[in-house]
Amino acid sequence: MARIVAGRNPVIEALKADRVERLLISESATEDKGLKAVLHHAEAAGVRPERVPAGMIERHSAGVAHQGVVAFCEERESYSLNEVLDIAHSRNEPPFLILLDGVEDPHNLGAILRVADGAGAHGVVIPGRGATGVTPTVSKSSAGAAEHVPVVQVGSLTDAVLTLKRANVWVGMAEANAGKFHYQENLTGALALVMGSEGYGVSHPVAKHCDFAVKIPLLGSVTSLNVSVATAILCYERVRQNAQGKPKR
Repeated sequence: MARIVAGRNPVIEALKADRVERLLISESATEDKGLKAVLHHAEAAGVRPERVPAGMIERHSAGVAHQGVVAFCEERESYSLNEVLDIAHSRNEPPFLILLDGVEDPHNLGAILRVADGAGAHGVVIPGRGATGVTPTVSKSSAGAAEHVPVVQVGSLTDAVLTLKRANVWVGMAEANAGKFHYQENLTGALALVMGSEGYGVSHPVAKHCDFAVKIPLLGSVTSLNVSVATAILCYERVRQNAQGKPKR
């Protein structure tokens, strides 16, 4: 069954990734700069757009803000944890992964995929149960990053942590009241960051196997940040430390 991607930027990224099998464009869509960009990438990918009634776009968009554009795409590649580690090693880079423990909101997963792409993460790891998969809402929220960032679904996040530790990847978790502040901790080198749900944090079975905890200072009345915001802060602290040449862990 084809995968639905809706919205101009997500569809452009799917075209760039050569995943689009069929492209639908609403007859009522104005051919502005954004739509011209979609058409340009469609031509480059050898995909012929189909002009269809607006109602057809609505039926296929799965409730996502589609901007008059929907694509039917081939299913995403499935990745194993070892394959993602191999990607990092093939680039001669220390592995960098983001593990999500109980993140159920598809908008958060989409935003985290966008952060992961921007910060150079090699993959995002999610449990097969109790978390959102890569849905049309995720693709839209990621602004197309879902087409580029490998997503690994695992049966057990605890087992994933243990696998990474055996591969000499340092595993840290975000925790509200434990560990050093994020700017005090060394976030360079082979690293996996575990991000928990906003309500419950990182689960105990996963937390007990992490190598360290890191926290973000909060100076107001709110006691936690949105998980995608917290992920961005930690990921870009790693980017900053790498740019400054901080010695790797």
